[in-house]
Amino acid sequence: MNVFEAIKKGDEILRESGVKSYKIDSEVLMSQVIKKNRIGTLLNLNNELSQKDYKLYENLITQRSKRKPIAYLTGKKEFWKYEFIVTKDVLIPRPETELIVEKTLELTKNKSNLKVLEIGVGSGCILLSILKERKSFYGTGIDISKKTIEICKINCKKLDLSERVKLFKTDIDNFKYGKYDLVISNPPYVKKFDIKYLEKEISLFEPKLALDGGLDGLSELKKVIFNSSKLIKRNGILVLEIAFDQAESVKRILKQNKFYINDVNKDLSRKNRCIISTRK
Repeated sequence: MNVFEAIKKGDEILRESGVKSYKIDSEVLMSQVIKKNRIGTLLNLNNELSQKDYKLYENLITQRSKRKPIAYLTGKKEFWKYEFIVTKDVLIPRPETELIVEKTLELTKNKSNLKVLEIGVGSGCILLSILKERKSFYGTGIDISKKTIEICKINCKKLDLSERVKLFKTDIDNFKYGKYDLVISNPPYVKKFDIKYLEKEISLFEPKLALDGGLDGLSELKKVIFNSSKLIKRNGILVLEIAFDQAESVKRILKQNKFYINDVNKDLSRKNRCIISTRK
């Protein structure tokens, strides 16, 4: 069987299982098997596949048909300008989260030597993308998952940032280290009982720890804001990702914790996604 025939078969399996992106997914998974980029794969459609490679491809297609995300099958995900290693232990970086990076870079374009803290660092995609753009900044990332910290360390090394990043396995309630010019966070903000209604790729495979925001979706946001008020310097900036319907609730919590609201920013879908505030 050649590459074209295998991809066509993969297309059919994914389409029949209801995967909307079946065509590109089957090509991406073939690229993973034959170790070429997608364009390279399409230029080699007539090449014969070994039995071993076909079995590997078939296995990947089967997993994708059960909704396992492409990022977990390939072990990587593009975010901002960079490629990040991801596993089932970290939330998959999302395009809408790039808004945090974009707004943070706008806010700091004339700044140097800032100390940045990310609460819930995950794969490191937000913090590391910012540090790659701001060569004089130093970053600290915390997360309650040991496996997540390990993945972030790998991405630090991959992006040559290990010398400018410190990582701690800790809950934010127990973190008392330093004062920061800038705090960023994409905390869990999905209501506990809404998780099961998310797309299967999310509800079945992504870590609940990174999704579950408690009964009202605000419990982790409250913790982040309360602790940030003590960790951030006066006039320091807090940048948060929020759910589309949380802006008013989060603004109220921020004001209760001595933050001034600078802006609420919308993503490309015109939904509220990022809120920026300053410590009074």
